Amino acid sequence: MDIITIGDGMITFDPQSRGPLRFVNQFERKIGGAELNVILGCARLGLKAGWISRLGKDEFGRHIVNTVRGEGIDISEVKMMEGYATSVNFKEVKESGAGRTFYYRQKSPTETLTPDLLPEDYIANTKILHVTGVFPAIQENNRAVILRALQLAQRHGVKVSFDPNIRLRLWSKEEARETILSYLPYVDYLLAGREEMELLFDTAEEQALLQSLQSYSFQHVVMKDGDRGSYALVNGTWVHYPGFPVQKVVDTVGAGDGFDAGFLYGMIHQWPIDRTLEFANAIGAMVVQVHGDNEGLPYLEEVEGFLGTREVIER
Repeated sequence: MDIITIGDGMITFDPQSRGPLRFVNQFERKIGGAELNVILGCARLGLKAGWISRLGKDEFGRHIVNTVRGEGIDISEVKMMEGYATSVNFKEVKESGAGRTFYYRQKSPTETLTPDLLPEDYIANTKILHVTGVFPAIQENNRAVILRALQLAQRHGVKVSFDPNIRLRLWSKEEARETILSYLPYVDYLLAGREEMELLFDTAEEQALLQSLQSYSFQHVVMKDGDRGSYALVNGTWVHYPGFPVQKVVDTVGAGDGFDAGFLYGMIHQWPIDRTLEFANAIGAMVVQVHGDNEGLPYLEEVEGFLGTREVIER
């Protein structure tokens, strides 16, 4: 594999009208999940991708498995569990494209995945392990699973990509900070939003933040900054890589996951950081122009067309 991930998969119900969820009467069924979105993005770009997960043995679980298999992702380590319901969430989307998510993921089938059940050979035979802060936030047992996965990756020389993806609807700031800081010594690529950086290191002061980051052995530190683009920490200084203008933002969910997929594609192909972040920023801009968590994740030729490196014939 080029890349594998560990995470929950959910059925996402997208509203058919905008505004407060209590006034929405119709929804469209889709699939989602932070780690799942990233691995879908990687697969569409042409990377060999695999997913470790647990789903309920129900109709929603079957739908997720069939969809992910159809995207070309290896699902040999995805198990469907009796007695569990596949996780669900409902999205609320405002006129601006921003929104909120309401989760219904207890009890989660992921509780059946314990550290001793992690497939060591599967982790050892990939180039990158990508994990986020969502999976350990779902329930406390998952925190040990991720820690064990990071230890296995380190044992076998596998690069680790980590996106804090902090969801305060799932755990407290204190829990998030304590758990994620315990993971950082194993991380090669840190991909975080500005607010997440400030929460993790309990400071908004730039020099204090830089000092905290430099106490770890990251290969790359990237700070995602929405429509402003992204920043990379280069020789102790933040270097800005501007975002791309879009005509209309329709749904911001999944943009960060798309960015991660683009970044990981660049790392797999050993691109320099400037080319990698231009590519990742482009995918983020493409995602926000499409409704849904992962429907906007592009294929490689679409990104190349967006960047003007491939001729696109419309008709």
